[in-house]
Amino acid sequence: MHTVIETHLLTERYEDLTAVSELSLRVKPGEIYAFLGLNGAGKTTTIRMLLGMVKPTAGEVRVLGTPIRRGLNKVWNSVGYLVEIPYSYPELTVRENLDAIRVLRPGTDRSGVDGIIERLGLTRHADRHARVLSQGNAQRLGLAKALLHDPELLILDEPANGLDPAGIVEIRNLLLELSRERGVTIFMSSHILGEVSRLADRIGIIHEGRLLQELDADTLHRNRRSRLVIKTRDIQAAIAVVKGAGFEARTTDDHYIEMTARAAIERPETLNTLLVEKGHPPMMLTVEEEDLEAYFLRLIGIKDEAVS
Repeated sequence: MHTVIETHLLTERYEDLTAVSELSLRVKPGEIYAFLGLNGAGKTTTIRMLLGMVKPTAGEVRVLGTPIRRGLNKVWNSVGYLVEIPYSYPELTVRENLDAIRVLRPGTDRSGVDGIIERLGLTRHADRHARVLSQGNAQRLGLAKALLHDPELLILDEPANGLDPAGIVEIRNLLLELSRERGVTIFMSSHILGEVSRLADRIGIIHEGRLLQELDADTLHRNRRSRLVIKTRDIQAAIAVVKGAGFEARTTDDHYIEMTARAAIERPETLNTLLVEKGHPPMMLTVEEEDLEAYFLRLIGIKDEAVS
């Protein structure tokens, strides 16, 4: 299978700082690839190299099968992008900004401007100057510019920046629609961990310029820690019951029974029945899964033992 984005040992150094170090990744057609990392991890620098805005110190970049270098123009007719601050012409309206972009994208129909304004929820703001837009609506305008010419590849740097919760859901649904129904390939950076888990087919985790891990959504789910937590009136008697049945268990500092063995996590009803039959019915019994933030912090070596 051919790749839409491919990098090989991509590196960018600024004097004594290595922003990106020997990054090799492949993005397949039609997938949503999330580039996950803390602020300053190297996400934006990588995107700038993908777009030819920054010349790598070393390594190679291919986008849509084409080696990226300065002065190359042909490939960008098929790429939409949003990098950091969504710049606009401040004295032009939303509609005028988009019309200016349309002129720069040969073959883009004039009707596409009205269509993308409606799609990005900008209809009420279409005739307002860009300089008076809220951060969230400025972000929507940036996304509208990226989508105006129906690109086959979207490269988005923190696309949910500045959006309220409802706006984040709207953009999430839009990106899912573009990928699932239209086959658009999406490469997006983010530090919003919950959004990554809802959107991405594959996730690349970057920290201090290095790709730590690359995994699909199913693997991520399997790698996240889980535990069965039980609360009863007599903790010591209850833990003796479950241990007597062959299950490993321990008491936590906050007086719960905690079980991390797969046999317990996959059969909580068995533990519930056992404790009821032995006269120690649970006041609470729940399976908790490590959230994406805790998983990420554990992976990069910042201690966070909580499972939530």
